[in-house]
Amino acid sequence: MPLTETPTARKKRIPAVEVLEPRAFDSWTHTRNGAPRGYIDADKLKELWIHTGTACNLACPFCLEGSHPGDGRIPGMKLSDVKPFLHEAIDMGVEQFSFTGGEPFVIRDFVNILDYASQHRPCFVLTNATEPLHKRQHQVLPLLDNPYPIHFRVSLDFPDRARHDKERGEGSFDEALQGIRWLIEQGFKVSIARQTDPEEIPADVEAAFRDIFRAWSIPENLAFTAFPDLGTPGSEDGSPEITETCMEKYPTKEARSHFMCTYTRMLVKKGDRVRVYACTLVDDDPQYDLGGTLAESMDERIMLRHHRCFSCYRFGASCSAPA
Repeated sequence: MPLTETPTARKKRIPAVEVLEPRAFDSWTHTRNGAPRGYIDADKLKELWIHTGTACNLACPFCLEGSHPGDGRIPGMKLSDVKPFLHEAIDMGVEQFSFTGGEPFVIRDFVNILDYASQHRPCFVLTNATEPLHKRQHQVLPLLDNPYPIHFRVSLDFPDRARHDKERGEGSFDEALQGIRWLIEQGFKVSIARQTDPEEIPADVEAAFRDIFRAWSIPENLAFTAFPDLGTPGSEDGSPEITETCMEKYPTKEARSHFMCTYTRMLVKKGDRVRVYACTLVDDDPQYDLGGTLAESMDERIMLRHHRCFSCYRFGASCSAPA
């Protein structure tokens, strides 16, 4: 390390002092302060997520995928892209196939993919249940006859039409409720994804939703999953970093097992190739690209570097649900 002498030191004939350069740490394995990062080692592949593509009929400013009409950041999946991975997952004992977007029903081949997947395992679909679903009702209805059930989780942000439509577009609240009612009337399982407010009383929020469901002749016992603000792609919200000590000291072994990267993987199309990512929340960071096969991805240690990892750590946020 070079020795330097400041002008003041020279003037006072003070002995030179060693100037220490800041140590550079690998941001994947260490925090900014140099502490070893917390991590997750995969257990068993229980759920395979398929990212159908970032195209969506809506353009919500808060979207964690940054999706909007015509968005091609992540290209649309085709059945031919997905098939080999579905069978690899089946060979590995996968229990469920799950789908996210964008809006899956915007993707031309999505119903074909869902048809094929639900012949092999239960399926779980995230959707806004608006126009793209309504236009495909004639294609969706026959899927009830497939061997495995399909569960739809519909985004309904707040029990307030004006507030919901301010971000998602006029009429989207009523369209979503129409979609929910239609899915239930046909015999599909439906649950609700909603947003959270910092000072909310969850029971009061859900009671307000149930009042709306009652007015729409929708069953009042639908399950809710409440999500914090997860930020837009590439954003950084200043969340605390998760260290090895954090993971050893605070979450129980049972709590650690609920981190999605313990038991899930997600297929993401990059150009004309399908890659395997750690989970549904990190496709905006190429360091979470774990390879070209599910088997190799399960051997990778997942460092909890993404700011959305802290949401899982703090809130137990999970995109997953039983089918």
